[in-house]
Amino acid sequence: MRLATVNNGTSDILVADLGEGHLLDLSAAAGGTEEALFSMQALIEGGEEALARARELVEIAPHPARIASADVSFRAPLPRPVQMRDCLVFEEHLINSFERATQMTGKEFAIPDIWYKQPIYYKANRFSVIGDGQDVRWPAYSKQMDFELELAIVIGTGGCDISAEDAPKHIFGYTIFNDMSARDAQMLEMPGQLGPAKGKDFDTGNILGPFIVTADEIAHPVALDMEAKVNGEVWGGGNSGAMHHSFADIIAHISASETLHPGEVIGSGTVGTGCGLELGRFLEDGDVIELTVERIGTLKNRIVKS
Repeated sequence: MRLATVNNGTSDILVADLGEGHLLDLSAAAGGTEEALFSMQALIEGGEEALARARELVEIAPHPARIASADVSFRAPLPRPVQMRDCLVFEEHLINSFERATQMTGKEFAIPDIWYKQPIYYKANRFSVIGDGQDVRWPAYSKQMDFELELAIVIGTGGCDISAEDAPKHIFGYTIFNDMSARDAQMLEMPGQLGPAKGKDFDTGNILGPFIVTADEIAHPVALDMEAKVNGEVWGGGNSGAMHHSFADIIAHISASETLHPGEVIGSGTVGTGCGLELGRFLEDGDVIELTVERIGTLKNRIVKS
């Protein structure tokens, strides 16, 4: 299934994609009495039983619960994830970005050995999440804004010390993640070796959507085509099959002596040529960013200065 959270003008509701511009209000389809269908988080926590119920409703698709995509506004599928982490697992992106960073700062950057041995990640701001069609507010302290085309997983079943072999069973689904970046702020912070701060942390800086595609629809390890456009022009992209560490390895690493919970989001990091930095190009006020991932859809947003 392709699932989303949309606003109908009154409230946020959980919907399933029926195709051809139509969505199914899952809660309304069930008569408005089933708590597992009230929100994406509730559905995730409801486990396989809740997913089976949602699939049953999609098969029936009662007419009164059908709505047109054009009549609603999309939100992030998980408007407030339980937790957000973002990894860095595409070697091409890292090589390209380090070359550009060296040109911009005059300082040499090289991929550390640890990157090849284990996934590296930081914890992102789960309170600054927006969805498809919503505007990104340009942070006042930055002059060099960029996007990042990423694939993300949503954890369905929690656990601690999860093995790489068992990890795929813990994935609820996949979505697109646009990790917006203030590159000038990020360059100032990088020598501190503590991880991104104001280079990543600003309101509306994390974008998810438009759909979560349930894990049963996508084979693991994932190999999906990815493409980035700005104002209709293709800037770059690649394929998620180029991940140096798979999502299974990522889950195993993160869950070592640490419990993962249903509703956590984990980003892959940027696919090679999936951001402007790699190309020596940055965004301008009013630019429209379109990030497309095979099977999931297109995540479209405009960046605006206040």
